[in-house]
Amino acid sequence: MSAQEFRHIVRILGSDSAGTLKVSYAVTKIKGVSLSLSNAILKKAGVNPDLRAGFLTEADIEKIEDIIKDPVKYNLPIWLFNRRKDSESGKDMHLITADLLLRSKTDIDQAKEIRSWRGYRHAYGLKVRGQRTKTTGRAGKALGVKKKTLMGKPSAPAGGK
Repeated sequence: MSAQEFRHIVRILGSDSAGTLKVSYAVTKIKGVSLSLSNAILKKAGVNPDLRAGFLTEADIEKIEDIIKDPVKYNLPIWLFNRRKDSESGKDMHLITADLLLRSKTDIDQAKEIRSWRGYRHAYGLKVRGQRTKTTGRAGKALGVKKKTLMGKPSAPAGGK
């Protein structure tokens, strides 16, 4: 495929992106890749971020995928990674797609298991990051006070038995 052929859907690491998007935004469609990380990846890959994703060549896509899979190898700044100083391995890494979802779920389950404050808040469906709870975050719970309707019940006679 030459650089001039336009593809309306571009597949990068299992995620579909619209070919009309700029490459920097198309790469952010991958779960776990932010705009700043996307721009750093494209700079390392030598791809123009203002180019439309539909004009990417297969070689460009492979280079971008390789950088996303192992950003440590390409000396990307560590502060861009989403998993620094991992508790199990102690390494700086960047997780994407299903790995990211699975790891965050296991982290929450571990916090629940050790009964940390954060785990407690997760377990009871409360706000975790210090937000106010007096007036917000009430969805899914009983709202307001329901009064019994007295319309259907006949009233008792005033002086009778």
